[in-house]
Amino acid sequence: MPNNPRYAVFPILILYLWVAGLYAIYTPAWQSPDEPAHYNYVRQMAANELPVIAAGDWDSASLDAMKAARFAPGMLTRLSAMEYEDHQPPLYYMLLTPFYQASGGNLIVLRLISVLMGAGVVYMAYLTALRAFPGRVAMAIAAAAFVAFVPQHVHILASVNNDALALLLVAMILYFCIDYADGGQTPLWRIGLLYGFAIATKTTAYMMAAPILLALLIRAASRQAKTDSETSRPAWLQAIIVFGFSAAPFALLWWGRNVSVYGFPDLFGLRAHDGVVVGQLRTADYLAQVGSAAYWETAIRTTLTSFFGMFGWMAAPLPDWALLGFLALTGLGLCTFVVFKAWRGAARGTWPLFGVTAGLAIAMLIYYNTQFVQFQGRYMFAMLIPLGVTVALGLDSLRAQLPVIKAWPWVLPVALTVSMVALDVWLLARVIIPQLAPIFSYGLP
Repeated sequence: MPNNPRYAVFPILILYLWVAGLYAIYTPAWQSPDEPAHYNYVRQMAANELPVIAAGDWDSASLDAMKAARFAPGMLTRLSAMEYEDHQPPLYYMLLTPFYQASGGNLIVLRLISVLMGAGVVYMAYLTALRAFPGRVAMAIAAAAFVAFVPQHVHILASVNNDALALLLVAMILYFCIDYADGGQTPLWRIGLLYGFAIATKTTAYMMAAPILLALLIRAASRQAKTDSETSRPAWLQAIIVFGFSAAPFALLWWGRNVSVYGFPDLFGLRAHDGVVVGQLRTADYLAQVGSAAYWETAIRTTLTSFFGMFGWMAAPLPDWALLGFLALTGLGLCTFVVFKAWRGAARGTWPLFGVTAGLAIAMLIYYNTQFVQFQGRYMFAMLIPLGVTVALGLDSLRAQLPVIKAWPWVLPVALTVSMVALDVWLLARVIIPQLAPIFSYGLP
């Protein structure tokens, strides 16, 4: 085992920065979901303007024309009008604004800042696995590699998209919740502050309120918590107060601003957003067009594919053999996790917290699709760390049963890293660049 396990994951981080950096540099401009609208939010912030979503911020016809031309320069006359993400909380865009100003709005520079945030996600995946299963360094590195190199995850983290900061905050909150539930030294004000940052970043991160409350309950019900007298009513109320006061200023400021701009009860600006994106395909209309059977077939296949890799604006899926490989790898990990009871030995609260986080991520995707057709697996990326740890535990348990590699725990993270990095680079060169580059590059009309 390395002298300091906290640094054992550094090779994975270096490889992630290299791969994600390649994606940031070589993915054709604007070929990531909603990237123009996120970029335009930063542009407005750089002009000292806190955006407000309004009629005209969504132009379906112009956007479809740009996508059809793969964002060829001659088709970008309406690009700056794509401002339909203006309802989003501002923290991610505030962090990017100085880099926008210093670089003159260079898209690649902004993408690289997201890449750095993504490195934090990878590191937190490793720390979470190690906190949940102390001493299992090789398994934790395998979990971090899975999280780091899922192609679609790399693609999103290498774009201008507030998912990068939201996923980092989700990862940090999950780690500290496990530590707190297990009787660690994490102060509640830290979790509250991180949740406040989440409120100021993206509404999808709001779901972490449930794991936080669950961590409070687990600690209060634990034997150690009883020893510390934390199950008493004053201590329980004190915990709620500390968490609430840490997060409340962010909620009051942002939600109060939204009510003043969009009116009550639109705390999140989502009603205003739904009123602007006229023409976006709605679930009821799509069901009426294709029927229930075709709807579910498309929904399941597209969601699974886009979770692992459907690049650009859902235009360039990874090949079937790669999708089947990911499904087989994940399925094998989940099955062996169950067969070999790999959940044993986890820190207190790990599996309830993992389960709630993953369940809410799936529930959010289902909820989105009750109104709009959104078969985008990236909406479930909050479950990547629980999934990565579970798969790594299962695969490591299988390795421990094979005589040839039983004594070589490092075989798993090395094999997983090498194969996934090679696939990521191949997909960039052979799928993303050829299929997403502007049409004029290929001499097409």
